This record gives sequence, C-alpha cells and structure tokens, in this order.
Amino acid sequence: MKMTSVRKHALIIVLALCIVVLAGCGGASSSTPPAPTKPSSAATEQPVPVISSTQASGSDIPDTQVFVKYTSSSGKYQLVVAEGWAQTISGTDVSFVSNLNALQVTLTNTSTQPTASSVRNDQAVTLQQTGRAIRDVQVKDVQLPNGTAVLITYTSNSDPNPVTNKQVRLGNNRYLFFRNGQLAALTLSAPVGADNVDQWARIASSFKWV
Repeated sequence: MKMTSVRKHALIIVLALCIVVLAGCGGASSSTPPAPTKPSSAATEQPVPVISSTQASGSDIPDTQVFVKYTSSSGKYQLVVAEGWAQTISGTDVSFVSNLNALQVTLTNTSTQPTASSVRNDQAVTLQQTGRAIRDVQVKDVQLPNGTAVLITYTSNSDPNPVTNKQVRLGNNRYLFFRNGQLAALTLSAPVGADNVDQWARIASSFKWV
C-alpha cells in the first residue's frame, strides 16, 4: 500500500510539472513582441547641410574665365562653355564639369512646346522622381536673345562623392528650349551660395538651334 501511495504522489508531481512547463511556453509565445519593421528603402532623401560660404565662393566662375563655342552636330545646337572644363559626350547630350560646377545639355523628343504652366505640372514631378532631395522649385517663362525658354530653378543634393560618399547642396538653373519636336534641357549647377549669376546668364543666352 505504501508503494502504491508513493507512486501516486510521484505521478501527481510529474503531471503538475508538465502543466507548469506547458503554461510557461504558452505565455512566452503569446507575449513575444512582433519583429520590428524595416524602414522602406524608398524613404525620402533629406537635403544635406549647405556648405560654408568660403567653400561656395570657391566655386564661383571667375570673371576672367574664357568661354568657347561648342556645337553639337548631331543635336544641331550650340552654346558657349567654359574653356578647360572636363567634357563628356553621349550622342546628342553633353556635359562639362569643373570641381563642383557643372553644365549639361540633354535632348528628348516631345510633341508640344513647354510653358511655365505645363512644366509646373509635368517637369517638376519628374525632378522629384529623378533628382536628389529636390526643394525650392520655381518655374517661369523667360525671353532670351535667341527665343523663349522655360526656366526652372531648384536646389538638390549632389551625387555622393565616390571616395568620401559626401554630398553637397546645389543650386540649379534648368532652361528648356523647344524646336520641331525636340526639347533641349540646359542645366547649370553649383554649390548653394556660389555667385555665378552673370556667367550662367551668359551661357543660357548663347544657346541656339543650328
């Protein structure tokens, strides 16, 4: 009888321990917090801090800068560009770069001539989709010596430096010229604070179809 009683007590203890263990497992499972959600890789890029006024003034195009005529025979346009800047040609497109200054012309086909009104609805959206932290967008029609154009001004982040991965806040002037189904976008860029107003006006005023 004593042996039977001992076995019953042992069995009760074992069953009690099993119940406690199972309850503990169930509680831990129900209280486990959900895994944190990773931020989307498409998060909006933020503007980088504006560089110092000393760095910006170092990107001014000097008054003594020599300009030379550039003609694209395939794109059938011409304009003056700063002599000595690094040049890259890709079909009808061209770019000139010196330090943090840049000039770029790209050609696309379009059926209608752009206006400030249409650009506000279309090109401004394109800038937001393709640029880096686009801000301060303004659009207006302008009259230049060789015809009318649409001027878009905006700020953006530069491409990251391939070595340091640092970016610079840029001021941009983009002029849109139209003729016979072709749209030429002339973009002039420099660090925010650089004084290139006169030099940029000279370049933009020189653009014409040939």
